[in-house]
Amino acid sequence: MASATSTLFIYKGTDKKGVKVEGEVTGTSSALVKAQLVRQGINPKTVRKKPKPLFGSGGKAVKPQDIAIFTRQMATMMKAGVPLVQSFDIVAEGVESEQLRRLILSIREDVASGTSFASSLQKHPKYFDDLFCNLVESGEQSGALETMLDRIATYKEKTEAIKAKIKKAMTYPIAVVCVAVVVTGILLVKVVPQFAETFSGFGAELPAFTLFVLSLSEFVQKMWFVIVLGLIAAVYAFSTARRKSKSFAATVDRITLKLPIVGIIVYNSIVARFARTLSTTFAAGVPLIDALDSVAGATGNAVYEKAVYTVRDDVTTGIQLNTSLRKTGIFPSMLLQMTAIGEESGALDEMLEKVANYYEEQVDNLVDSLTSLLEPMIMAVLGVLVGGLMIAMYMPIFQIGQVV
Repeated sequence: MASATSTLFIYKGTDKKGVKVEGEVTGTSSALVKAQLVRQGINPKTVRKKPKPLFGSGGKAVKPQDIAIFTRQMATMMKAGVPLVQSFDIVAEGVESEQLRRLILSIREDVASGTSFASSLQKHPKYFDDLFCNLVESGEQSGALETMLDRIATYKEKTEAIKAKIKKAMTYPIAVVCVAVVVTGILLVKVVPQFAETFSGFGAELPAFTLFVLSLSEFVQKMWFVIVLGLIAAVYAFSTARRKSKSFAATVDRITLKLPIVGIIVYNSIVARFARTLSTTFAAGVPLIDALDSVAGATGNAVYEKAVYTVRDDVTTGIQLNTSLRKTGIFPSMLLQMTAIGEESGALDEMLEKVANYYEEQVDNLVDSLTSLLEPMIMAVLGVLVGGLMIAMYMPIFQIGQVV
């Protein structure tokens, strides 16, 4: 049976001393909200649903970085000895995003009514995945929720940081291509036609390169709308196919790993996420088989997801983790050796954390190197495009000058 949807209510009333109070609280109905306020020592005079804004959704969307910050704040509060429900109140007060505040208050009301923290999180799968909920549940059952929240916060911070690095590495080349296309399009549509009018009165045969640029300019002027729509349609089709077709997504992931420089960055980030996720889940006391299930989805690459599931099946039959990882042939030797040491010493989580730290540092260095490399490449690409067009336009003028 589906749970009722929580709604944000605005209330006004008086406390036990007769002082007027007002605020916001989440609940499934006004009657339940009134009962909740009475239990808190508040005599509610009016309780009504908070009206939705006329335009927009009422604030910025909740991002994964927001969830990482929320987790860190909760871990800090609980380590300081603040009760769980009061921690929600304190964190919610300092949140700027209206949607995030509603999310926190909704979880807070569920927990205050007796629902476990993990069960409350499971009602919001858009923001808290199975791995997050399972780790919180493990912390609640072991009585070490504050320690587990600290581990989850570290995990989320590290994974979001590395995602940001990858996004930066992928966005920069795409931005270069877009700038080059826009500049070239402006020159072909606005600048080249001016030269074409001048050349029409020359009465002499134009160089082949100049004729090619003039023809290209005419084509772009006539078909620019179709070209723009085609590019938009191609991007949309690519994103849709990647999202809905597993085989297409797997093909894209394989090609990405083979790209120069970018492929190495993606590879290192996958290894870092694999090691970080497995270290966190294993340290939380999650059985290795279940941990590998969570790790498979966290790799973010179809090739490695399939490999991790194969490893899970091997481990189920009694094969050691490092042996199974070696059989796949796609994991680095450092990870294999550290895994073997961890299994022998009984400190697998610590060894995997060291591997994660190493490869996260590698991603940082590679992204910085890529940024430094692309800066002169941008100038070179734009120089070739703009310079090539200008040379094509001035070649006829140079030839006339030589004849005279």
